This record gives sequence, C-alpha cells and structure tokens, in this order.
Amino acid sequence: MSGIFKDRTAVVTGAGGVLCSEIAMKLAAEGAKTVLVGRTAEKLQTVADKILAAGGTCMVRAADVTDERAMEELAGEVKEVYGPCRYLINGAGGNNSRAITTNFTYEPQELGEEKPEDMIGFFDLDMDIFESVLKVNTLGTVIPVRAFAKQMAEAGKGSILNFASMNSTRPLTRVPAYAMSKAAVVNFTQWLAVYLAPAGIRVNAVAPGFFVNDRSRKILYTPEGDLSRRGENIMKHTPLERFGEAKELLGSVMWLLDDRKASFVTGITVPVDGGFLAHSGI
Repeated sequence: MSGIFKDRTAVVTGAGGVLCSEIAMKLAAEGAKTVLVGRTAEKLQTVADKILAAGGTCMVRAADVTDERAMEELAGEVKEVYGPCRYLINGAGGNNSRAITTNFTYEPQELGEEKPEDMIGFFDLDMDIFESVLKVNTLGTVIPVRAFAKQMAEAGKGSILNFASMNSTRPLTRVPAYAMSKAAVVNFTQWLAVYLAPAGIRVNAVAPGFFVNDRSRKILYTPEGDLSRRGENIMKHTPLERFGEAKELLGSVMWLLDDRKASFVTGITVPVDGGFLAHSGI
C-alpha cells in the first residue's frame, strides 16, 4: 500500500459513533495509524477489533475531548508512539434529550398554569444541560485542535476536518443548543483555516444530513418502525427521499483530507445531506 495516508497518524474523535467509526476504518484501510478517541472504551474497541482484523494499525483511548489536560497528554502519547498527528477528525459531539423542546414553536400554555406535564418549552430548558451541549460541540472541537495542531504546525503540514451539520445554516426546530453550537463550528472552521494557513494546515468541515444512529432512530421512527411525524417531515424535504448511510460520507471526507486532491481547499463546509439544504419545502 503506497497511498497518501500510509503510515501517517490520524486522530479521530467520536470514533465509536456510526459516522466516525466508518471514517476511522477507512483511514486505517488506507494505511493510516489511526487513534480512536471517545468516551466509551467498549464502543471504540469494537471499531478497533474490525481494524485489527483487517490488518490495520490503531490504538484506543477513552478520553473527554473537553478536557484540555487529557487532550494534551494524549497528543504527547500519540506523538511518541505513532509520530506527529497529520490528520485530525473532530467527530465528537452530539445533543442531549434534555436540551430539546417538545413543542415546535411557542404555545401559550407553555407559560400557563394548566401547562401539560410532558410539555418542555424553550423557557423550561435546563441551562446547565444547554451549556453542556454547547461545550461538547464547540470546545470539544477547539481543544483537540489546540492539542494536535501544534504537531502539524511544527511539521508544516496537516489537515483538520470538523463536523458541522445541516443545523449550521438552517436551524431545525426543537434543538436550539445543538443548532447554535453547530453554527459555531462552521464559523470556527473558517476562522481556523485563515489562522493556520501559514502553517501549511488546511481546515474544512462536513455537514451531514440525516444519518440514522441509535439516538436519531428514536426521533425519526415510531416504536412500531414507521416514520415519526418528524421523520416524515424530513423525508418530504429530502430530494433523494431517504436517510444517508455512513459510508456515503466517506467520499467527501477522504477528499477533504487528501493533501493532493484538495490541496487548494480550505475553510469550506461540505453538505452531505441528500439535498436537504437545497429544498425550500415549497
């Protein structure tokens, strides 16, 4: 194997998830020494077992991407074991069910004395939970960059890929914290691309549409397996009329990381959403 990724170090945060596990396995298949980072060691090990069975090289490290000291220590370990980081995929992040409203828009009973017990409006949201979503999606991107991009800057080359969302440019109903934080990721990606350009580091992002995972399945489908109201609305606004599959993200990801094919590409966010953002709904 003599590809551009061979024997280069790639760090993937959120590597136990549906999307980033595919990215990690693809990079390993291309010969990269892949570091799998996430909060749950068991999920990471499942991915690592597949990589190792296919003859790839990887290490598993359970860590919190919002813990700066932990990220700095991990960066030092990675450099010592595998060499300096060349590719950083910031896939860690997510939402919290307690930061989601039950109603799509404001309803008068939200502030009334006869408010339904199961109603959670914007004014009911727990700000600590709200803040935790902002933190994992924003600082959970910034902190790994601070730790691993130092190694790229010293080498004068590298590629960083952040995870934005369709929410970055078109906020969906019910998820204010998630939408707000993902908008910040796009802005930070642009800022960072300008800042790190003199160091030879390219910074881009992907904005996945609706890919089904364990968390989103509960929102997109009913317990009986039919599309939920939200799932039906999404399908009506998706020209390709289906949800995405994890492997369908790989083409954009691998292109953006490739220092030959995307050598003049930095500061962009690529939607991979089946046309969702292109559809006005009319």
